[in-house]
Amino acid sequence: MFRLLKALPLTLALAALSFFAASCGSGSSAQARFVNAIQNTAVYGNGLDVDVNGTKKFGPVTFPNASASSYTSVASGNDTILGLQTGTTTQVFSDTANLSSGKQYTLVATGFANGSGGNVVFLSIPDTNTAPASGNVEFRVIHASPSGPSAVDVYIEQTPFNGNLTSPAISALPYTQASSYVTLPWNSDGSGWTIIVTAAGSTTPYNSFNFNTGNIGGQSTTAIRTLVLTDVQNGSQMSTTPLVLTDLN
Repeated sequence: MFRLLKALPLTLALAALSFFAASCGSGSSAQARFVNAIQNTAVYGNGLDVDVNGTKKFGPVTFPNASASSYTSVASGNDTILGLQTGTTTQVFSDTANLSSGKQYTLVATGFANGSGGNVVFLSIPDTNTAPASGNVEFRVIHASPSGPSAVDVYIEQTPFNGNLTSPAISALPYTQASSYVTLPWNSDGSGWTIIVTAAGSTTPYNSFNFNTGNIGGQSTTAIRTLVLTDVQNGSQMSTTPLVLTDLN
């Protein structure tokens, strides 16, 4: 009996340690935001609700929009991602994402909704939101336009643009891929940039648009923006207006 009483505190200590370790593991999380780039989302109504491991985390997210510029806490590890027609249990797509604890991700659903989700492509893209050095800004592009070129070059030229393309800031970016971050000095006159998208290897503009981090609420410098290339709604071509995500500032 005396030996049993002496052993009991050790047993309780081990049990407490096991419980603590399990609690720490279950409490780990990643940060994520969701982008709806499915151009014919309208066949499912107004938008998508997105569940992570059976719990609604995003929605309703219409096309072409993001859940928010801020991130939502989601479980780390191998997560089941389920896209549903907003307010229903009608499945649009189902996929998995392996998310690391403490990391930030942009989750993108692109492709085409066809009633069964078979043509939806789900992307899990890690983000790096470390501020660039003062006086600089950073851009990144996600190619989520299934009707656009299979790969694109992206030119980022200071505005006013003289019309002469030099070399692309981002080269041969394939559909369903994200570029690396491109660091540029802030345009000192505050006019921002003209961003031109071409088919890879071409200098013929597929589309172009002016962009300035300041005019969407960001600071002049140390800002980061992600530009998501999408299709036009219910169309068969790349939109001339990218979806802009405010990553930092």
